[in-house]
Amino acid sequence: MKKIEAIIRKSEFDETKEALHEIGVTFFSYWDVTGVGNEKVGHVYRGVTYSTADIQRRYLSIVVTDSFLEKTVETLLKAAYTGKVGDGKIFVSSIEEAYRIRTKEKGADSLK
Repeated sequence: MKKIEAIIRKSEFDETKEALHEIGVTFFSYWDVTGVGNEKVGHVYRGVTYSTADIQRRYLSIVVTDSFLEKTVETLLKAAYTGKVGDGKIFVSSIEEAYRIRTKEKGADSLK
């Protein structure tokens, strides 16, 4: 099993969530985060420059089977893409085991 952690623009979250549901990702966790990225230039609004050093993003945590990893990552890359600085990052790590508390299922069965 693999854990996918994705940091994406908040503005792309609804499209990303819908795309994940379409491919069969039925459960994931998410929360709002603030980070510091490569974007160095501030934005100007009505003559006032605002710092963009602290960037508001959405953090997604998804656990999938090894065979479903590539499809999930490809979906994230497509759905969260704008082509601009600050689109985000995706990290993948291994999960040793997973359990569903209610049924005591473990491994890939716990992800269904």
